[in-house]
Amino acid sequence: MTLHNESAAQAAIEPETQLALTGERTVPGIAEENYWFRRHEIAYTSILADCRDKTVLEAGSGEGYGAALLATVAESVTCVDYDTSAVEHTRRRYPELIVHQGNLIELPIADASVDVVVNFQVIEHLWDQPQFIAECLRVLRPGGRLLISTPNRITFSPGRDTPLNPFHTRELNAAELTELLVDGGFEVDTMFGVYHGAAIRELDAKWGGSIIDAQIERSLAGVPWPDELAADVAAIATDDFDVLDTTRGTGDIDASLDLFAVAVRP
Repeated sequence: MTLHNESAAQAAIEPETQLALTGERTVPGIAEENYWFRRHEIAYTSILADCRDKTVLEAGSGEGYGAALLATVAESVTCVDYDTSAVEHTRRRYPELIVHQGNLIELPIADASVDVVVNFQVIEHLWDQPQFIAECLRVLRPGGRLLISTPNRITFSPGRDTPLNPFHTRELNAAELTELLVDGGFEVDTMFGVYHGAAIRELDAKWGGSIIDAQIERSLAGVPWPDELAADVAAIATDDFDVLDTTRGTGDIDASLDLFAVAVRP
């Protein structure tokens, strides 16, 4: 996994060009959202080498920042998203991308036509996850890769079968994600985990054990963030997160924040 230090959101984003923050997806350029944005962005920066000179499909492209980053190295990047506002925004802001509006369980993409399918922080929103995996298998060329990340149910909604996030339909642990992929015809090559790096672990300790809880508890209570918390969140960088190859024993996958699987179409 090759890390890339440039951020897709380094440039300031004018408010009129921003996609509305609804809680369903993260967007760049909002200081209070920076922790979640960087946690999402680390997956994209980690796969640049895997997408170089490849035909890439991002299924569930959201705001479009990730696809735009991948387009700096890929042969081409096509986006599919269901949400009209997200599709219109992506077309305006990232004209270098090919953008389709469509249902992820009926991808408007030809059979065996792409090298890589990227699906980051999306599958937990889908009602028919097996059908989506079947669609990924259909559109990938033999030997093509599905790169898929999702919150780890064990740490994201601990002790619950019903997701805490109202936009999630079904969250997965590593064993469940692996089963979903294998049953869908894929071979799971690698299971990475996303973790707090040293700088964020220091913030965890500073804010009573969890920088995540420090944000969420205040937001749910309607309590303004103290200036110091706002500054700490805004200062988090993409590379403050670690991506570890748990397949080769470099991390405990069940302790990860997010799961990140690399699956191959035979």
